[in-house]
Amino acid sequence: MLTDKESPLPDSILVLISWVRAHPHFIIPLLFSLGMAWTDVRTQRIPNLLNLFCALSGLGYQLGTHGLSGLGYGFLGLLLGFALMIPFYLFFGLGAGDVKALAALGTWLGPWYTLLLFIFMGLSGLPLAVIFLWYRGQLWTKIQKGWSSLVNLVLLRTRSTPRQNPKPKENIPYAVAIASGMVLLCAFSKSIGAVPR
Repeated sequence: MLTDKESPLPDSILVLISWVRAHPHFIIPLLFSLGMAWTDVRTQRIPNLLNLFCALSGLGYQLGTHGLSGLGYGFLGLLLGFALMIPFYLFFGLGAGDVKALAALGTWLGPWYTLLLFIFMGLSGLPLAVIFLWYRGQLWTKIQKGWSSLVNLVLLRTRSTPRQNPKPKENIPYAVAIASGMVLLCAFSKSIGAVPR
């Protein structure tokens, strides 16, 4: 017979259940980010419909759970996600789908968690890019190009070459970094704590 302190479930399952109860607002964005990563790896793009559905459902969630202030909070997350990623699209060849993905996830997360997701994406995206370029044999070439562009920008105050969209086969599936960042955000959410609205 089980006592009050005993449970038929393993401790790891109990921890997961308690985390889900404490952070239900992270579950759907986590699932969206995993779906985005999966499609990005398979097709080298994130469908606009997936981003649109994520954004609209996030705004609906915010409106339904927090009213008009939640809707504003969702829009702030969307704008911040867009603002954080657009320079990487304009200057470093990141895909437009990745920009829209962070903006869409921002509707669920709001501005604070969107900023944290961006930081966690960077922490997981840099190793991803290095591994990806190394695997393709392009790492040293990209480092040389980047260094040359940086020197030209600093010394001559000009960009060495205009931005060129990479060929589809050269794109890094950055939605993997977005999903990895979302996993890290979920993992560290207990130590980060709740954000007041």
